[in-house]
Amino acid sequence: MFSRKQSKPPSVSSDMANKQKRYEALVLGLHTDIFRYAYWLVKDKAVAEDIVQETFLRAWKSLDSLNDEKAAKSWLITILRRENARRFERKQFDLVDIDDVSVADDEQLSNEVEIEHRELRAIMASLSEEYREPLMLQIVFGYTGDEIAEQLNLNKNTVMTRLFRARNQVKEALDKANDVRGRKNG
Repeated sequence: MFSRKQSKPPSVSSDMANKQKRYEALVLGLHTDIFRYAYWLVKDKAVAEDIVQETFLRAWKSLDSLNDEKAAKSWLITILRRENARRFERKQFDLVDIDDVSVADDEQLSNEVEIEHRELRAIMASLSEEYREPLMLQIVFGYTGDEIAEQLNLNKNTVMTRLFRARNQVKEALDKANDVRGRKNG
């Protein structure tokens, strides 16, 4: 009689081995960028490490839902941002009697830092888009020159020139603001 070739369904162990290889490639290729973004987000190395670990744990659990390997970095950044949000959902704040708390000058320092951050954001927002966009991709998302070039469909040398000019424009604007501030206070 005629017999039909029956293909064996892939074994569970080979599926797990493939998943393990994909996951290892993901971690090796993107761990540094994801950590850099986490550190920028939380400004604490230990917390950043914890969030990155949770991010990759969740990535492992839902790795099968990642269909496009090119979208892996964005996918991981989204997971990381959600993990950071979960950190605040779980956080239990210590309640303190308001009468026992003394207010220090930290508020003034905090206001100064906030003013500086607002000023820096305004300066960056005032840059033309051709300079602002690559600078934001580098600073906020930690993209390399090659990745920015790919994202913006530009030559890498063009990206590096724009980054150089953007940083110079920000520095000049900050210097000018400091001069103006110095004259007002001086």
